[in-house]
Amino acid sequence: MSNEHHPVAIIGGGLGGLTAARVLHVNGIEAAVFDLEAGPQARTQGGMLDIHEENGQQALRAAGLYDEFRKIIHEGGQAMRVVGPDGTVHVAMEDEGDGGRPEVDRGDLRDLLLNSLPDGTVRWRRKATGARPLGDGRYEVAFADGSAITTDLLIGADGAWSRIRPLLSDAEPAYTGISFVETDLHEADTRHPRGATLVGGGFFICLGNRRGFLAHRETDGSLHVYTALKADEGWLDTIDFTDRAAAKAAVLAHFDGWDEDLRGLVAHADTITPRRIHALPVGHRWERTPGVTLLGDAAHLMSPFAGEGANLAMYDGAELALALAAHPGDTEAALTAYEEALFPRSEASAVESAASLDSMFGEDGLEQMIGFFTSGPTATA
Repeated sequence: MSNEHHPVAIIGGGLGGLTAARVLHVNGIEAAVFDLEAGPQARTQGGMLDIHEENGQQALRAAGLYDEFRKIIHEGGQAMRVVGPDGTVHVAMEDEGDGGRPEVDRGDLRDLLLNSLPDGTVRWRRKATGARPLGDGRYEVAFADGSAITTDLLIGADGAWSRIRPLLSDAEPAYTGISFVETDLHEADTRHPRGATLVGGGFFICLGNRRGFLAHRETDGSLHVYTALKADEGWLDTIDFTDRAAAKAAVLAHFDGWDEDLRGLVAHADTITPRRIHALPVGHRWERTPGVTLLGDAAHLMSPFAGEGANLAMYDGAELALALAAHPGDTEAALTAYEEALFPRSEASAVESAASLDSMFGEDGLEQMIGFFTSGPTATA
């Protein structure tokens, strides 16, 4: 059986890949997107995202979706507070509706992009297992179900553990020294009122002794909490997360003496999930290689502490699509122009992200955050 051929193939149906497909579509270029999930509702899509004026919102404008995006903004989500381990609120900022980084639910944003694409654009249940060059800038991509495709332009939008990246680079993500334990507290106002009062209506930061809690109020009224610790890479492996009570106790052992309402963000949680934070080397780049490129985490995975991951992925997708539209018939010129802007842009954000990690989880992380929000920029995180 001969392989399907697609002139443009995007591997990965996250925000970056979908933005690329949408902006290509707007400019009359059709692309096929291949995603490993079973379908658009196969899983929940994570927490809240703040979409920045200078990149994420620009991508949505290029996609012709800015007005629709404004309709899914979480009103009040730009509120922010910084709290100490004893529960003292050091900074409290309300959402005045005039900030440049409105919050949206990641799932709502993904649905907006998915629904803007022609039917059949996304091929579900297609988990890429590898890719190989065929010569003349063409590639074959193999999938876990035994199928394969060929393409004239291969775009790796398949995240941290990209199967397309090895065509361009030997770089692999490395552990940053920070581990997360994610928890959700559902129906917070009624079932977890103390946690709801503590976190407030938007973003919440509590830091101390190289650890802390980062939380968001979700659009469905739940709290999504990231308990973060500076820890050895193997620490999470010492915890049995199938035993929820034991896992909570193991995490809370690192927060002895902290305010009880803070501890309750773990103790009273309805879900608990471990996650290590990885990053590619700062300044990751590759030589121009015919017919293939990367975007988003596949290109520049970084820690989440600059708040740029989703914004950059969407901006990458839009910029790549616009470059292709601006260079009809000359894919190499388009990819060259895209990557020449991509590399310094992503390096600057990766530097910022690494510096934020160091300051937040250093000796005086709380003081650094208080100083940032009281004497530095006033935009919320």
